[in-house]
Amino acid sequence: MGDVFKEQIVKRKATVKDAAIRVCLIVIVILIFFISSMILQSLSIIITAAALFGAIFIMSYLNVEYEYVFTNGELDIDTIYNKSRRKRLLTAKVNDFEIMAHIDDKNHAAAFGTVQETRDYSSGVPGPDTYMCLLSYKGKKTKLIIEPNEKMLKAIAGSINRRKLFLRPGVVLVS
Repeated sequence: MGDVFKEQIVKRKATVKDAAIRVCLIVIVILIFFISSMILQSLSIIITAAALFGAIFIMSYLNVEYEYVFTNGELDIDTIYNKSRRKRLLTAKVNDFEIMAHIDDKNHAAAFGTVQETRDYSSGVPGPDTYMCLLSYKGKKTKLIIEPNEKMLKAIAGSINRRKLFLRPGVVLVS
């Protein structure tokens, strides 16, 4: 059997919280402009420009994508902020997953109810491709939420024990 390498990008959907943060940042910049123009007229342009730069920098962290890289049984998940900054979030062997089940799977809800930590690396909107994985990560029982496409799911299925994988009803992985 040859090497297996698959990668996938999942864009996180903007939430109401993200919109509220953007609005608050814009309001703060406007307030800083008015306050600085009343108190420090000569420095108001510089102070406002600095506040605007800070707001834009913070807003860039609201544009998030997750990259899944599957290589020979190991799943790496990175976050990409504003299509420019990358940070490794998780590395796990899929064979170490205790369970991998579709998000709507009620048969394994009790197992996922005992987790100590939840890591959501999906678009944020549960859909037909959203799966939960139960694993021990850094000494904690962790629920990992991901959205693998068909190719990624097929690669994971080839490396995970079939008794641990519970696909969405109607999904058949054909080689």
